[in-house]
Amino acid sequence: MAEAQASRSWVESLRLYSQPRVIGIAFLGFSAGLPYLLVFSTLSAYLRDVEISRTTIGYFGLIGTTYSIKFFWAPLIDRLRIPLLYRLLGKRRSWMFLAQLALITGLAAMAVTDPTVSLALFALLAVFVAFASATQDVAIDAWRIEAVPREWQGIMAAGYVFGYRLALLVSGAGALYIADFVSWNAAYLAMAALIGVGLITTLIINEPEVTQDRDSIMLERRVIDFMDKRAHWPETPRRLVGWFVGAIAGPFIDFFKRHGHMAVAILAFIGIYRISDITMGIMANPFYLDVGFTKTEIASIAKLFGFFMTITGAAVGGLLVARFRFFAPLLLGAVLVAVTNLLFAYMATVQPDLTLLALVISADNLSGGIAIAVFIAYLSSLTNIAYTATQYALFSSLMTLPAKLVSGLSGMIVDSFGYVWFFVYASAIGVPAILLVLFLMWRSEAEEPAR
Repeated sequence: MAEAQASRSWVESLRLYSQPRVIGIAFLGFSAGLPYLLVFSTLSAYLRDVEISRTTIGYFGLIGTTYSIKFFWAPLIDRLRIPLLYRLLGKRRSWMFLAQLALITGLAAMAVTDPTVSLALFALLAVFVAFASATQDVAIDAWRIEAVPREWQGIMAAGYVFGYRLALLVSGAGALYIADFVSWNAAYLAMAALIGVGLITTLIINEPEVTQDRDSIMLERRVIDFMDKRAHWPETPRRLVGWFVGAIAGPFIDFFKRHGHMAVAILAFIGIYRISDITMGIMANPFYLDVGFTKTEIASIAKLFGFFMTITGAAVGGLLVARFRFFAPLLLGAVLVAVTNLLFAYMATVQPDLTLLALVISADNLSGGIAIAVFIAYLSSLTNIAYTATQYALFSSLMTLPAKLVSGLSGMIVDSFGYVWFFVYASAIGVPAILLVLFLMWRSEAEEPAR
């Protein structure tokens, strides 16, 4: 947990972006981001365009829970070796390859299935695509963490964010353009073909070489001892219990053993770091419309321009982690996100102005890009390579769950107190994250002399 002294110059840190594995994670990030909107907002537009009822479209929104529960099958990705593919590609690449084949198949099947005729089948295919997409996410996250040293994680996170955000543009605006000029069938077939970017990347990149540390090996031996002492049990229950202890209990035991009494503080920090950002984000579009900006202005500035500022922020965040490690950039990201929410509060008090909108969007997306890249790198550093997929899936779920619950109150706060006080509130709830960063930084510095 301790922070190391800066070991690279800015130029050396910048050069990391040219490393093959950093370039590879950008392509994998594209493959990860592409299916997301195809089972969310793009899918909603498709269904409404063919006159499916709003009530039914709302039920399709439940497909999104697949991404929130991916930690349930993440232990399989950590432990299960896929026959034949494991020998050819290795553990992480074999799961990526299988998930990508499933995505191509699922999206192509959605393209040739008419939801007005076979809605139930179409819904099942969407669930299948979401499951394959979440599985790909788990495998890619594990590869990203294991493929490079810990100090590269910020650079890898920035590359991943770039590819992911680019994919959101393609599967959002790009799919809508294709649907408008050709057809929805063509749009989903095109997206299925673009998953080939990830498939080719998976075949080109190398499987990471990992070595378990002594504590992980000892924990695995305890599982074996546990199994040996229960040799008198029936074979099937004994194997199931042994698998549960090793694959599910093991990652929790390992995390709390490595971090001791600080584990609870770290988990609390993971849960609250993005609350301010996500809470503000859910009301952003309604705010833009309510203050008088047109849909075209929102699309041009808030979406397209915001995309470039986000990836710029992510690139800066990656450099900061490579140069200064985790806590100082985490503190910077938390402070910037809270402060930029106050800029929205100011914008709510004045007349609509495109220049002001561009400046505020620039600040918001730049700070958000820095914060998310640094935070992904930090979460990656917390994992043990013996349980990479399981632990990161748990962390990423915890990262968004509290924020989503709190953000559910956003509309009520706006209706009751107005946008100005809502943005002040969104800024204020970022203060606990700032305080926890300071606490973790202090504990890190206090423990450093003893290491």
